[in-house]
Amino acid sequence: MGDGGSENLGRVYAARNPDEIAKTYDAWAGTYDSEMARVGYRHPSIVLALLCRHAPRGAGPVLDAGAGTGLIGEWLRIVGFGPVEGLDISEGMLAVAESKKVYDRLHRAVLGSALPFADGHFEAVVSAGVFTTGHVGAEALDELIRITRSGGALVLTIKDTIWTGGFSDGVAGMAAAGLIELAEETPPYVSMPGEPGTVPGRGVVLKVL
Repeated sequence: MGDGGSENLGRVYAARNPDEIAKTYDAWAGTYDSEMARVGYRHPSIVLALLCRHAPRGAGPVLDAGAGTGLIGEWLRIVGFGPVEGLDISEGMLAVAESKKVYDRLHRAVLGSALPFADGHFEAVVSAGVFTTGHVGAEALDELIRITRSGGALVLTIKDTIWTGGFSDGVAGMAAAGLIELAEETPPYVSMPGEPGTVPGRGVVLKVL
């Protein structure tokens, strides 16, 4: 998933409910990888770099939350993380991810709702381009924290308008409650340099306590 003003992104940003988001991504799945490559999509590489800094090589299992077509899943394998599981709202995106044969398991699930994993199941969770307009907000954090073991890392990208619009306050509240620690926050950056009008986002690492 991504941040920007292309026709497909405009449709997902305008979606009014999870079913509309899923249908839009289903229709986009076949050209998603090539379109995002053309605009220089940076979120996956930022997430991978942050994970390598905050989790040891070989750490697993890792969840790719909002896996889409599996861009990060390919790279997680290359740099030595695993096993790797993925989830996404879109069956079409998951079909493309499945074809790459880089995930141990794939799940259709909606972030912000109950997730089908045991407490503390994952050593790390990564999520690129999901916390953005029309998608998911801080309400998804509770479940992601629940399914990550103590000492594990949540590595997220967050659109700046979402971060300043209440997400950072939610993170601060969870930190004050002793649930997480804000381990790293990148400066804002443009996620798609080739897409005019792209709103900046940032990378955030949350350590589960």
